[in-house]
This record gives sequence, C-alpha cells and structure tokens, in this order.
Amino acid sequence: MDNITGLLSEAASIMAIGMAMVFLFLTLLVFVVRLMSKLLPTEQPTVPVRPKNTKQMTTADSTAQNDPKIVAAISAAVHRHRSAAAQ
Repeated sequence: MDNITGLLSEAASIMAIGMAMVFLFLTLLVFVVRLMSKLLPTEQPTVPVRPKNTKQMTTADSTAQNDPKIVAAISAAVHRHRSAAAQ
C-alpha cells in the first residue's frame, strides 16, 4: 500500500509541474502577442483603384455576341445533364 501512495504522489507532482509549465508558456505567449500588437503598426486596408474608362457589358450587348452554335451546344449539354440526373 505504501508503494501505491508513493507512485500516486510522484504522478501528482509530475502532473503539477507539467501543468505549471504549460500555464507559464501560455502566459508568456499572451504577453508576447500583446507586446507585438502594440509595437507593430496595424495594416491599413488598401482601396482598389477602379479604372475610369471601363465599359460595362449590358444584357443587350452580351446577347448580340452569342454564337447560335455555342448556345445550341450549351443547351444540349444542359438537357443531357438534366435527363441523366433524372434517371
């Protein structure tokens, strides 16, 4: 019985030492991160510059450029996909 008590006390002391080491490491990590956040400047978000002379495509422009062969191929592919998914 005396042997078990010694083993349990040794296990408890090793556990306490391990927990103390983890606590100290995490505390040090928190302080280092706080120090870095105060020392290093924060990044300002950059606003993207939009070109002034860009032409936006309207719906009428995009439909005028559609090739009938391409539209037929896309329609056939969609039809085949939907019919295969229904089975």
